[in-house]
Amino acid sequence: MPLCGGMMGLAKGIAGLGALFYIAYRVWKSLAAAEPIDVFPLLRPFVIGLCIMFFPTMVIGTLNSVLSPVTRACSHVVDSQIAEAKTLEVEKDRLEREAIARNPLFAYMVDDEEFDRQMAELGILDAPQIVGMHMARLGYKFKTMITDAFRWFLELIFQASSLIIDTVRTFFLVVLTLLGPIAFAFSVYDGFHNTLTSWLARYINVYLWLPVSDLLTGILTRIRIMLLRGDIAQFQDPSYIADGSSGVYIVFMLIGIVGYFCVPTIAGWIVQAGGSGAYGKNINKGAGLAGSASGAVSGHISGKLKGR
Repeated sequence: MPLCGGMMGLAKGIAGLGALFYIAYRVWKSLAAAEPIDVFPLLRPFVIGLCIMFFPTMVIGTLNSVLSPVTRACSHVVDSQIAEAKTLEVEKDRLEREAIARNPLFAYMVDDEEFDRQMAELGILDAPQIVGMHMARLGYKFKTMITDAFRWFLELIFQASSLIIDTVRTFFLVVLTLLGPIAFAFSVYDGFHNTLTSWLARYINVYLWLPVSDLLTGILTRIRIMLLRGDIAQFQDPSYIADGSSGVYIVFMLIGIVGYFCVPTIAGWIVQAGGSGAYGKNINKGAGLAGSASGAVSGHISGKLKGR
């Protein structure tokens, strides 16, 4: 990465000074104690310096090469399931309309020909029934419009949650990459040896956010596919009469929205990175508040829709 050039130059100077102190302290200590000099521990600053010199290739390239297959595998699973879910969603919507049309109480609400036929059979003395049918049809269309708008809103929040997690992940990875040489340089000094392992743990932890979010999407999509297949089997039964009310999709959108904000915590269960506990705590608190607010809004709207 071109942006690493300046940091690499500064890191070389810091690491070189640290290597001088590191080697000199141990050599003088061994000479003062009249002990043989152990050469193997003295190679540590040279290895770290080599990693700093070739940081984009040796460090970042190696980590990305090891972790990228996990991301590709999870992404492939999600893509195949999303394609299947979209196909089943279209089939389910078609069968649902046909099932509603089979219901003599609701057929005129979704079928224009059936509505015109029933209107033609009614006379002037059936004006109250005509008005009632128009009002029921209008109420059904309004209910469908509100439900579709609420589903669109939840889908927008769902996609925004995924985009936020991916954007924050990318930003964190860029910052870790830019400051990585400095972290490696400070790890040469005594008392800062854990800086190297902490940086590696944080980089792997943040990198795993995308595979974890893909797995979450894959699990939700798989459950959604199973429910869609069950709905399709019901709608294909000629004796089944649908009432046009279903809130399962809305519930799964809410679960996905809350689940996305738990991705950093789940990634922390795989690779524990110290120092990120406060961020994870805030994310979980925000996810809980978002889930409570979303549940309250969805319950309020669902109750109104069912009460119509």
